[in-house]
Amino acid sequence: MRSHFPRWFAAAVLVAGVMYVNDVRTVREAVAQEKPKFTAEQVAFFEKDVLPVLKQHCFKCHGDEPKIKGGLNLTNRQAILDGGDTGPAVKLDKPAESLFLRAIHYKEDEHRMPPKSKLPEKELAILDKWVKDGLPVSADRIGEAVKVVPKGGVVTEEAKKYWAYQPVKQSPVPTVKEQGWVKTPVDGFILAKLEAKNLKPVKAADKVALARRAYYDLIGLPPTPEELDAFVSDNNPNAWEKLIDRLLASPHYGEKWGRHWLDVVRYGETNGYERDGPKPFAWRYRDYVIQSFNSDKPYTQFVKEQLAGDEMPGHNPDAIVATGYYRLGIWDDEPADREQALFDGYDDLVSTTAQGFLGMTPNCARCHDHKVDPIPQTDYYKFVAFFRDIRPYSDNRDVRSASNMSDISPPDQRVKYEADLRKRDARIAEIRKAMTAIEDEIIKTLPAEDQRASEGNDRPAVISKKVVPALKGKPKDEYTELRKERAELERKPTPPGQQLALSVNNCDPRPPATHLLIRGIPSAKGKEVQAGFPAVLGLPDPKIPAAKPGAKSSGRRTVLADWIASKDNPFTARVFVNRVWQYHFGRGIVPTTNDFGKLGEQPTHPELLDWLAADFMAGDWKLKRLHKLIMMSNVYQLSAQADAENLKVDPSNALLWRFNMRRLTGEEVRDSILSVSGSLNLKQFGPSTYPKIPKEVLAGQSVPGQGWPTSPPEEANRRSVYAHVKRALRVPILVGFDQPDPDSSCPVRYVTTVPTQSLGLLNGEFANEQAVAFAKRLQKESPDLAVQITRAIRLTTGRVPLAEEVKKDVAFVAAIKEKHKLDDFAALTQFALLCLNANEFVYLD
Repeated sequence: MRSHFPRWFAAAVLVAGVMYVNDVRTVREAVAQEKPKFTAEQVAFFEKDVLPVLKQHCFKCHGDEPKIKGGLNLTNRQAILDGGDTGPAVKLDKPAESLFLRAIHYKEDEHRMPPKSKLPEKELAILDKWVKDGLPVSADRIGEAVKVVPKGGVVTEEAKKYWAYQPVKQSPVPTVKEQGWVKTPVDGFILAKLEAKNLKPVKAADKVALARRAYYDLIGLPPTPEELDAFVSDNNPNAWEKLIDRLLASPHYGEKWGRHWLDVVRYGETNGYERDGPKPFAWRYRDYVIQSFNSDKPYTQFVKEQLAGDEMPGHNPDAIVATGYYRLGIWDDEPADREQALFDGYDDLVSTTAQGFLGMTPNCARCHDHKVDPIPQTDYYKFVAFFRDIRPYSDNRDVRSASNMSDISPPDQRVKYEADLRKRDARIAEIRKAMTAIEDEIIKTLPAEDQRASEGNDRPAVISKKVVPALKGKPKDEYTELRKERAELERKPTPPGQQLALSVNNCDPRPPATHLLIRGIPSAKGKEVQAGFPAVLGLPDPKIPAAKPGAKSSGRRTVLADWIASKDNPFTARVFVNRVWQYHFGRGIVPTTNDFGKLGEQPTHPELLDWLAADFMAGDWKLKRLHKLIMMSNVYQLSAQADAENLKVDPSNALLWRFNMRRLTGEEVRDSILSVSGSLNLKQFGPSTYPKIPKEVLAGQSVPGQGWPTSPPEEANRRSVYAHVKRALRVPILVGFDQPDPDSSCPVRYVTTVPTQSLGLLNGEFANEQAVAFAKRLQKESPDLAVQITRAIRLTTGRVPLAEEVKKDVAFVAAIKEKHKLDDFAALTQFALLCLNANEFVYLD
């Protein structure tokens, strides 16, 4: 196994390279063209009157300097006609409409040149005449006419032909030579590619390897020896199908596949940054995802609930919880620039939604047109417009005013405590009024300067520094009692029966206008942009009526959700079935699962991808049906063994002539250790747990242990999907085995092999504690060492060890017992630890 650079590094290098190529204009091809001719009088006018104005006012930013602002070079005629980031600077056929003239006359709000002050009228007249005369210049300033090769950001007819923008079309299953090998349509597509390269699939995996593959793929847990024996001894032709059905029906299926989705949506339960404060009730979203997968909810419903659940009619707690999707990202509670932070928040929503649901990267067009794909900057802000009714995240937990908290209690339960809440609010209002009256009496005695300050935002400071110290006698006693009572009322816990959820709430039904931001800068507003779909698809932008009186949101996100969940959308089904394929085979048909554009990789089996997408939609967008279709194929059941001849032709196994061996994920490693040791608590749902973290790791926090109240052992030993996801402090064994950074969408977990993984499993506190529990389990099940060793190997690898292997292991335990003066239990514990460190334990096949 080889290590990888972080995924963002590779992407950044690639994008930087593409941007450099475009910026230095190496993509241009010079073409011959007759140069314009000007009279001697025109040239003299340019040199005597025009050039001095340009040199004095323009060339500093738009001259021959290495860095030219806005991409606009005014030093030669052709460069002016080519223009910069905003297009041609001069229109020869309509000179009055030229951006250059509009900018110098201050008729363009976002382009006023020079920016500091307008040119004198005399100089404006010179430049007006120059443009209207056709930009006459001296011979050395004509420049070369160039033909620009179409690049990203430009929607052309050619760009629209790219495969990912075409409707999903189900091709017929290919006819192959070895037709008897084809169990499902999946096999037909795979085998056709193999036969074209004269490759042959390897033999099928043995039943033990196949069962372990299925258990980990579908529920993320190891099979017990008894479960393996039952499958291996079942000679019924339907045994494999029955195993798949049983695992798909397991309540633990959603825990495994829900974790995949949490990677995609950057699931975190804290805000990040210095304080890394908690996101209250974020765990409800995690539980919603698990339950959605367990119930085989149609993917279209899953999409709509997350994007617009709050806009669905009726009492629908699941749909409200689903909108917690919008609140999972990082949040800066004290930004230096609040408007910049606001648009950074929108960028998080655009990036996660477009990449996660559509496999598109419009986030690359925040500051300029996309450098590779046909995504103009306008498209990015069309996306932003869909989300403008979502108010920013905040720490406010009062559901009546909070933007990110909702009450999902049943209506009949809500009635019981809302009356009490109204009484509490009324009493708090009375207290505030009484306190204000006492404060005002003291303020009247203060200097005029303090009285004026108390009328504005500085009132709290005046109260604490001037009013409270001045209180005496009875007023002081009354004020103290009132403040104490108010604090107690405000600190009262959630009423019994009230259920709160992280969500979107109190949205803006009439959101502010969305503008294209020049270079992505919030203060540099360009033209207004309406919510709409990618221009490359050629769809008309939706007509979204204004919200009706009393509406709680703008309705825009329902329009977006309906479009994404439509069978006519060319991305949605393709992107999702590609993810499913990746999680089964280790690599997607499109390996870059978040990017179906030209910066991503091309599909290895495009016809298969479309066939699966069409079949998925025809099957009511049900995932469990798709799992079974894939797993019943011969391709899925192949061995992971290599073949020398095949390796010469297809060393990366892109054509799937064998199954890809895989290492367990961080969650699977931890859960498997807990499972074989007998410590795993399979309790489901509810608030997150806080597994024990070594004090050496906690010491890395600014306040060691803050935000991590360690759970009791039994609660801490629940499945890893229920472990609290704190951005600044994560469970070491999960991070060590490549659990992704939750700050952004993770399309694929890159597998690393580094020394700290072995060191952690061998010397780590968790592994050693569980080795003790494992040894206790082995001793409890049998007093015989040979039986204990056999059982340990079966629990950790699934296979039945040979008698000679058991004999050697018995001798090994005896040897370390004697050498290190260990008792029976201590020696068995060391053997248990060895089993947890075996490659056979952490790798499948």
